[in-house]
Amino acid sequence: MEIDPFIFRLSIFILSIFVGYYVVWSVTPSLHTPLMSVTNAISSVIIVGAIIAALAGDSLKLFNISSTFGFLAIILASVNIFGGFLVTQRMLQMYKKKKKKNK
Repeated sequence: MEIDPFIFRLSIFILSIFVGYYVVWSVTPSLHTPLMSVTNAISSVIIVGAIIAALAGDSLKLFNISSTFGFLAIILASVNIFGGFLVTQRMLQMYKKKKKKNK
């Protein structure tokens, strides 16, 4: 009996969702900022690949499947990077010492 490749890949994707969820939620707050920096770096590599995918299509057709998915990947990775930088800045603000007011 042979397993359908789609079912095999879908099961790996679903397992990676569960593993990713439990890994991210078990991270202590002190490690959260370095983890966000790594995910921002990974997302920047995804954007490079998405640009290549967006430009890989036929130049005669404006909206083909590779350019559509490439454009969608650029948008989603950009949102991920922007959100990651916002979260990182907020986490860094939490660790800064507050200035005392002199009376």
